[in-house]
Amino acid sequence: MNSLSRRSVILGSLGIVATGTLAACSASQPAGTPTAFGTPTADPTTPGQRVTTAKLIAKRATLDLGGPEVGTWAYGDTAPGPLIRATAGDLVRVTLDNQLPADTSIHWHGIALANAADGVPGMTQDPIRPSTTFTYEFVAPDPGTYFYHPHSGVQLDRGLYAALIVDDPQEPGGYDLEYVVVLDDWVDGTGRTPDDVLTQLIAKGGSATSGGMGGMGGMDHGSMGMGGGAAPFGDAGDVQYPHYLINGRVPAAPDVLAAKPGQRVRLRVINAASDTIFTVALGGHRMTVTHSDGFPVQPTETGAFYIGMGERYDTVVTLKDGVFPLVAAPFGKQGQALALVRTGAGAAPPATLRPDELAGPVLLGTTLVAAESARLAQRDAEATEVIQLNGQMAPYQWGINGGPFGENEPIVITKGERVHLDLANMTMMTHPFHIHGHTFGLLSSGLRKDTVLLRPMETIAVELQADNAGDWAAHCHNIYHAEAGMMIGLNYRA
Repeated sequence: MNSLSRRSVILGSLGIVATGTLAACSASQPAGTPTAFGTPTADPTTPGQRVTTAKLIAKRATLDLGGPEVGTWAYGDTAPGPLIRATAGDLVRVTLDNQLPADTSIHWHGIALANAADGVPGMTQDPIRPSTTFTYEFVAPDPGTYFYHPHSGVQLDRGLYAALIVDDPQEPGGYDLEYVVVLDDWVDGTGRTPDDVLTQLIAKGGSATSGGMGGMGGMDHGSMGMGGGAAPFGDAGDVQYPHYLINGRVPAAPDVLAAKPGQRVRLRVINAASDTIFTVALGGHRMTVTHSDGFPVQPTETGAFYIGMGERYDTVVTLKDGVFPLVAAPFGKQGQALALVRTGAGAAPPATLRPDELAGPVLLGTTLVAAESARLAQRDAEATEVIQLNGQMAPYQWGINGGPFGENEPIVITKGERVHLDLANMTMMTHPFHIHGHTFGLLSSGLRKDTVLLRPMETIAVELQADNAGDWAAHCHNIYHAEAGMMIGLNYRA
């Protein structure tokens, strides 16, 4: 197959010479004069179309995480920031006022929107400069659980993230209450910033020791051989964080989700973390997973499930009487995130309590099967491409198809094609791989995703319908890997 060509024989190592600069994921023009995009044209509404509007202010803020106070950047005065809620088919119009001391942007994670609204500076828009505004307009085509965050440097690892829920106008219901549960790993304002973390990872070749900048307490994965780390993910993160949060709160002062005994509750769980896979469990309960990345799956019962950076899972659970810990345990790291589900009287459990459900079995999302309504229409693929994730911790170099972003060749596809993609992880770390502007279906199960966990040396075959023209980003959603080069363009032929 000609489309495999050079990409099919690239080995796992990058095979490149390290330079003193990063091929940052927030820029797509590595050389020459950058493209100037200007102000996007406003989208016209159709008769009867509803318009959902919001205004966001990105600014410096001091946040109370439930005890620890941290200086960070946020959308307003909270993290997560303001919930944006629309209905499928709405025109969404959001204006961002950038009061930060740096350029920024907003990426609408998981939404198959118009290219001009995707929020990737240098690829789909100009950077939003300090003291300027930018208005995003897009139609929300598919119901589901999504979120928004910057696509500028490592700003995701600050307080700049929030949920975006797109409701289904034909929602069948079947539950009494709904809670949005946003998971995060937190470092900003604790003696170092995300930029400090990235600098140290590069300077120390991925060895994040207890020295320097207050101590990162991380891991030198570069020294580990085949099979390093625990099953199923092996080495799954570079940074040991001082705090893990649910809805912006530390375990000592958790968010409380109130309900009544016997109620069926929908939990929309979003992993907004930058470097952490979580294991999620509700003590004393079994959950039924109903959606993955916004799309319905065959309902699957479990005591706990894994969720990678950028993934979202919806579950439904019938609540018992009492006070129960909702725990997100960071895979391969110390500590945990905690919220409480309260349906009756009783003392709160200790902040360090680990529900028995965390001991397993734990559901791996790629074992889910798509609901029939979520499957791509059956057709033969007209094109085949291989996307190989390459890199190592020491030196701290990451890339795709043999080079970092800006030095690798974009994947080029044609509008209207069904494209077969072999997503091949050629490293000894797990990577959450995310494709902008599209969803894809796993060939093994039809499962619709926009972000999928690729375990060490694992290849997952997916298909994508090329129905959304533009130049798109495809990258690891570990923000430090992406910013160190693990990104590639997915570009349509002119």
